[in-house]
Amino acid sequence: MRAILRGVCCLLFAACAGAAWSQDAVLKPFVLGSKGPGDVAQKAEAVKAALAQHGFAVIGTYTPYPNAAIVAVTNDEMKATAAKSERGGFGAAQRVAVTKMKDEVQVTYTNPTYLANAYRMAGDLKDTTAKLQAALGKVEEYGAKGLTASQLRKYHYTFGMEYFDEPNTLATYPSHEEAVKAVEAGLAAGRHGVTKVYRVDIPGKKEALFGVAMKGEGDAGKFMDDKYIMSEIDFKDVRSTAHLPYDLLVSDNKVYALYARFRIAISFPDLSMMGANSFMNIMKSPEAIRKALALTAGGREDAR
Repeated sequence: MRAILRGVCCLLFAACAGAAWSQDAVLKPFVLGSKGPGDVAQKAEAVKAALAQHGFAVIGTYTPYPNAAIVAVTNDEMKATAAKSERGGFGAAQRVAVTKMKDEVQVTYTNPTYLANAYRMAGDLKDTTAKLQAALGKVEEYGAKGLTASQLRKYHYTFGMEYFDEPNTLATYPSHEEAVKAVEAGLAAGRHGVTKVYRVDIPGKKEALFGVAMKGEGDAGKFMDDKYIMSEIDFKDVRSTAHLPYDLLVSDNKVYALYARFRIAISFPDLSMMGANSFMNIMKSPEAIRKALALTAGGREDAR
């Protein structure tokens, strides 16, 4: 009898350990789908076709700098899951990047399950993750040592830095429709170096996600410039180009953006605070981005 009880206890322990491992599985921000010889433009077209075959809608494309192309997509699962949580719209799109490094073309994409947890969504987008893998392949997850789902849902880079639920409120309007109209107008004008890449409207909810390109001029504008920021922090052999583009969210009558100390850090959680290729090199970027986005949304420069 004692031996039987010991055996049952061992089985229960193993089952609990397996459940704990599953719950605490490490997630990384990006997935390398494939790499090999090729042309960026041709590969990007092949990527679009593969994504369409697996039920994704291509909602925008972006070329932030030479030898890099980004394809933004959404699907029914992303939009439905986005509708179920506060500011879930930040997770209503995923980004696929085609980047040429020396003689190699890398196809990479954001990890939907990683972002679903980082954005505290009411679901983990595992079906979307599986469909992206089926469309584009999976060599490895990369971009960090990794974080568990529970760590991602309460993530901030370090003491004093912002959490997901502490976004910038850039502007407030009398209605959702007026807020969306103001953002569309600001992006179309592009006076502050911010332009539209895509828009996703969340079904059954007054919420719209905008992907935005940012281009700054000269020393004064470089700290909000996509190309400059990525040249400082995206330096490893497998590039994290799919960090771009940045996001604006119109939720009800307010316009939000994730503060850059969260939005950049969630893509690069292992980036050093100081030294070469560190956050110190883009120390002025969070405020530069906030100001540019606030003015684009029709808010004040000091909008928080």
